[in-house]
Amino acid sequence: MKDLRRYLVLKYIQYLVLSSSNAVSTFLGLLGSLYTIITLQSAKVSSKSTTVLISSLANADILVSMSIVSEVVVWTFGVSVSSMAFASALLQNLLTANTHVSCLLLSCVAFEAYLITFFPTESRHLRTVKNARLASRIIWILVTAECALFQTDDLLKASSTPAPARSPCIWLFHFSSMAAALLRSLSYFLGILLRIVNVYIYYKIFFSISNR
Repeated sequence: MKDLRRYLVLKYIQYLVLSSSNAVSTFLGLLGSLYTIITLQSAKVSSKSTTVLISSLANADILVSMSIVSEVVVWTFGVSVSSMAFASALLQNLLTANTHVSCLLLSCVAFEAYLITFFPTESRHLRTVKNARLASRIIWILVTAECALFQTDDLLKASSTPAPARSPCIWLFHFSSMAAALLRSLSYFLGILLRIVNVYIYYKIFFSISNR
């Protein structure tokens, strides 16, 4: 459907073209996701692997909605400094999860478009609803584990209670800090790599279609 293609274009611009999110792109993305979720409930939309990926992509914006609502609650009712630090870290990690899930799902859609264009028959057994659901679940599990590590690291850093030098907490602190720093660096380079790969894929698709 044309509406779903427009939604994908909006999401590619939001997550893989713009260097960082802003209020306008976030608001448009939320509206697009809401419209897409409603559209996908229609019986006219066939259940295909791409549809499954787009549905998961739209549902990822629930994390953005949760972060916005939570931030409004925090500023409206007021909380302690420690609670505000926890809430701030949680909101940031929710936005990080949304970004990473969206980028990975968009890359899956791009890869599927590549297979459809260049290997339509050979890849038919890969482009199934079951595989699309499996890929979505794996992405969600990996990103959830990533953000759980980030949240643990933020909590340990925000803790003001010193631990004994040989306490297991010290080892946990150092491990989570090193793992979180490494993961953040890998996420940054992975984001750059995904941008390059997606541009290359659509470049190949565009010129393949143009030459037909």
